[in-house]
Amino acid sequence: MKKIFKSINIFFKLLGESFVMSYDSVKGDKFRAFLSLLGVTIGIFSIVAVFTAIEALEKNVRNMFSALGTDVVYIDKFSWEAFTEEGGFKWWEYRQRPNNTYEEFIFLQKNLNHADMVALSVYTTSNVGYERNVIRNASIQGVTYDWNKISYFELSEGRYFTFAEAAENIPLVVIGQNVADELFPPGISPTNTNIKIGGFTARVIGVIKKKGESMFDPITYDDAVIVPLLFIRNFLDLRNTSPSIVVHRNPEADEEEFMAELRIAMRAIRRLKPIQKDNFALNKMSFLDDALSQLFKVISLAGWVIGGFSILIGAFGVANIMFVSVKERTHIIGIEKAMGAKSSFVLAQFLFEAVLLAILGGMIGILVVWGLTIFVTRQYDFVMTMSMGNIMRGVLISGLVGIVAGFIPSLQAARMDPVEAMNQH
Repeated sequence: MKKIFKSINIFFKLLGESFVMSYDSVKGDKFRAFLSLLGVTIGIFSIVAVFTAIEALEKNVRNMFSALGTDVVYIDKFSWEAFTEEGGFKWWEYRQRPNNTYEEFIFLQKNLNHADMVALSVYTTSNVGYERNVIRNASIQGVTYDWNKISYFELSEGRYFTFAEAAENIPLVVIGQNVADELFPPGISPTNTNIKIGGFTARVIGVIKKKGESMFDPITYDDAVIVPLLFIRNFLDLRNTSPSIVVHRNPEADEEEFMAELRIAMRAIRRLKPIQKDNFALNKMSFLDDALSQLFKVISLAGWVIGGFSILIGAFGVANIMFVSVKERTHIIGIEKAMGAKSSFVLAQFLFEAVLLAILGGMIGILVVWGLTIFVTRQYDFVMTMSMGNIMRGVLISGLVGIVAGFIPSLQAARMDPVEAMNQH
């Protein structure tokens, strides 16, 4: 036992001496250390920055889709999964399917036990005006009462429709902030003001809080003009369009039972025989989640390739500097070995120097990425943070680069003959 503790004590003593000598060597030649640090810094910066950006992009995209509702089913003509089928998207098969109808919405609203909300939405375009200001071909959305609960948006002023208002042909409207800014002069509140929609007068009861455009979150109501569904029927024939039916699952309901009930209800209202295929699609966000997972796996692989080349360049830089360092200190190595220094001590000394250089360079690269995340988050509409996993990845890769790049030069130094080494100047 005493021999084991003695061996451990000697190991850590040599370890400490090697580290001190490596630090003195790095500190002594600052220009060489700078060149070594630069290569590793660029490499670690590249790989950490790439994966930080990928993580931030994935988080923002997933947050965008989660806002659509993870417990929501969209009843459409087209299946989202059909776009990924082999042989391409067979649009002609889906085009023949019947449109969703208002009657189907009412049926589902009354007969689903596992759903707590069912909403319907339809789009059209029309001119929207206030006094002399006109927005041509504005997007008008007719919705049922529960739409704002399923497709959530926040109001900056005013209110949303009440249940009674949404169930009647009442000329009310909720507008987006861009619409309000374009129609109304500064200082005038749109709330309780009358505007023209498709030749009809409607009273503005609310303004949706501005969200801003983002390539990572295209879902925005900034340009929205939202009216009760029954009001939009004054200038739009619902039979000539396909409204979107959205069903929200009760949180306490089983997902499989909910999907089975919804499918049975749709087949029943469309009077489909048992042998007939579904002429509708039940689309869930889980499909998009799986697709996103596959997409970001490919992006991560590309990130490893890009970062790998940068790390390789940094490793060559460290190896080159270490070969030069070994050559310049050949005489000192000979003296150390003549005084009894073991080959393992010499190996550890140079290996520690390479690892120290690589980790210092890596830490600088990580700090640069950290500063970049703060700048991007503050200046742009894109949340970007560094995870502990990315920090640890950068440090570990830095250390690995130091070991790999410094091993051969360190081994060369450890195998030197002390007599020949001392005779070289």
